[in-house]
Amino acid sequence: MSNSKGTILIVDDEINTLKVLSAILKKNGYDVHTSRSAEEALDRVPKVNPDAVISDFKLPGMSGAGLLDALKDKEFRVPVIMLTAYGTIEKAVDAMRKGAFNYLTKPVNTDELLTVTREAVEKHKLLLENISLKSQLKERNSFKNIIGKSHVMQDVFSLIETVSKSNSNVLITGESGTGKELAARAIHYESARSNGPFIPIDCAALPEELLESELFGHEKGSFTGAHEQKAGQIELANGGTVFLDEIGELSPNVQKKFLRFLQEREILRVGGKSRIKVDVRIIAATNRNLESEIKKGGFREDLFYRLNVVAVRIPPLRERREDIPILASHFLKKFNAVNNKTITSADSEVMRVFMEYDWPGNVRELENVIERAVVLCPADIITTKYLPRSIREMHAAQNHPGDAVNLAETEKRLLLRALEETSWNQTKAAEILGISRKQIRTKMKNHGLLPTAV
Repeated sequence: MSNSKGTILIVDDEINTLKVLSAILKKNGYDVHTSRSAEEALDRVPKVNPDAVISDFKLPGMSGAGLLDALKDKEFRVPVIMLTAYGTIEKAVDAMRKGAFNYLTKPVNTDELLTVTREAVEKHKLLLENISLKSQLKERNSFKNIIGKSHVMQDVFSLIETVSKSNSNVLITGESGTGKELAARAIHYESARSNGPFIPIDCAALPEELLESELFGHEKGSFTGAHEQKAGQIELANGGTVFLDEIGELSPNVQKKFLRFLQEREILRVGGKSRIKVDVRIIAATNRNLESEIKKGGFREDLFYRLNVVAVRIPPLRERREDIPILASHFLKKFNAVNNKTITSADSEVMRVFMEYDWPGNVRELENVIERAVVLCPADIITTKYLPRSIREMHAAQNHPGDAVNLAETEKRLLLRALEETSWNQTKAAEILGISRKQIRTKMKNHGLLPTAV
C-alpha cells in the first residue's frame, strides 16, 4: 500500500518553478506530476487522478482560469490552487469566486504551499469518500435489493422504476411487514432526488400535538416545552423525500394542515407567522383501506387524491409464496453472519411449514422466525423444533382440522397462553410467539383481548 499523502499535478510553463515545487512536495510525501500547459494538463488529469491541481494563472495558450473552467466542464471534481504574481492577485480572487480552491503568490512560501496543498487534498479525499458512501447507500436502497422473483414482485419493481423517474406523490399500500418502507427508499434512491435527504416519519408513533411539531416545526415559546425554535422534518427534507408511514393515523387537524402544505408547498411552523417554501416529494404508506376510511369519515377524500397520484401495492407474502425460499436463504445468510454461525439450511419439513403458513406478519415475520431459529439452533440444519410454537401449532391445526375447532380459536388460545405465561407482558409474549409487539397487539385487538383502557 502506498504511503503517499496524495497525488498533485503542477501546471506551469516555467521549468524552474516546476522543479522547485515538485521537490518540496515530493520531500513531504506527495506523488507529483507536471505539465507545461493547460492543454497537456487536461490530457493528464484522467490518467493520474490528482487530488489537487496547482496551476499558474498565466500560461501559454489556455490560461489557468481556462483550465479551471475546462475541468469543471468535464466534471473533474479536483481542487485547483492558482499560482499568481502580485500584479494579478485580483484575477486569482476572481478565479476563487468561480470555484478555485485557493491561490498562492509567487515566489511561493514553502509553509503556505504545504498548508494549502494539505487542505486541498483533504477536501478532495473527503469528497471522494462522500461520493463512495452515497453510491453504497444508493446501492443498498435500490429496488434491486428488494428480494423477489415472483411475477407480482417483478411488476412492483417495474412500477418502482417508472415512478422513481417522476416527481409525483406516491401512496404505497400493503399489510404490515410487506416492505413498504423498502419500496419508498428504492423510489427515492432511484430518483433525481437521491442526493437529497430521505426522512421517514411514523405517523402512528406520536400524539397529534407532537406529530404536528415533528412535521412542520415550531417557534420558541409556541407551547410548553418549546424552549427553542425547531425546524420540522418536512423543512429538513428540502430537496429530498419525506416518507410518511401509517398515513391513515393522521388526526383530522393534522390532515387539514398537511393538505394545505400539499396544495401550497409551504409550511407554517407551530406558533409561526411566516410561511416557508419547501421542495419535497411525499411518499405515504398505509396498511389501512383509506377509501373505506373516507366513507367512515376518518380520512379526507381531497387528501387521499393528493397522495394517491401513483399507487404502489406491495403484495403480502402469501400471494408470492415462490419468493419464500429465496427470502429464507437471504435471511439465513444474514443472521449467520451476525451471530457467527455456519447453519447451511432448513430441513424439508421446515420449508414445507414455511410454504403452507399464511405469514400474517409477512416478510418481517419470516425474518424474525429465521433470526430466532439461527440463534437457537446448535446444529448445521434448522428443524421445526426451532420454529415458534405458534407457527408449529397453527401448522398442525391446518393439517389436522380435528385438533382444533378452527384456526382463529387456535390463534386465540396461543395468544392467551403466551400472555398468561408472561403476566400479560405484550413484549415478552411476542418474543415467545416469535412475532413483533405491533403484531401481537393487532392479534389481541382482533380477538378482543386488549384491555378496554388501551
